[in-house]
Amino acid sequence: MKKENSKLEWLMMKLNKVDEAIVKILKAEGKELTLQEITEKTGLPSKSIFKSLRKLFENEIIDTNARKYRLLPEKESSDKK
Repeated sequence: MKKENSKLEWLMMKLNKVDEAIVKILKAEGKELTLQEITEKTGLPSKSIFKSLRKLFENEIIDTNARKYRLLPEKESSDKK
C-alpha cells in the first residue's frame, strides 16, 4: 500500500518550475549529482534548489546518498511479473 501511495503522490504532487528543472536535469544526466552540480546546470540559486530537493525527497521522487541526489525510478509496472 505504501508503494501505491508514493506513486499517487508523484502523480498528484504539484511541481513548481524549480522542481521540474531538477527532475529534468536528473533524468537527462542519468546519474547522481551534488547540490553544486545541480545548481550549476540549472543556473538557479542553491537555496531554491535545496528546498526543492528536500520536497522531492520527502515525496519519494528522489533519493540521496552521501550528499548526491538521484531520481528514483517510476513505479509503473510493479504488479506485473
